[in-house]
Amino acid sequence: MPEQLTRHPEVTIQVLRSAGARCGEGAPQQILKTCPRERFCQLPGGEICVYGLDSAAAMTQITHADWQALGPLAGARQADAPSMAVVAAAVAGLLAGVLLAALLARWRHGRWRQ
Repeated sequence: MPEQLTRHPEVTIQVLRSAGARCGEGAPQQILKTCPRERFCQLPGGEICVYGLDSAAAMTQITHADWQALGPLAGARQADAPSMAVVAAAVAGLLAGVLLAALLARWRHGRWRQ
């Protein structure tokens, strides 16, 4: 039976209840015995334990090696997004280039001396 990890466990449990799952009602836990009762859902086809990010370390089906394998993905996602400092520098450089080009064009056409 699966353990589920979500940022919004309460919403996930609400959705499971709307589909007929019995969640947090003290249903007998035949397979997911270590699942906290308030996060345990029983459906006709099996059991689900819904974990939030704050309780992810208590999951039994994800190993330490699994968590480590996710590390580069999280780092890559952050590395792909430019920081605000880089964006600000690019905009400032663009504006400086436009201003310099306008001044140079004015000087070349002799309007600078007037």
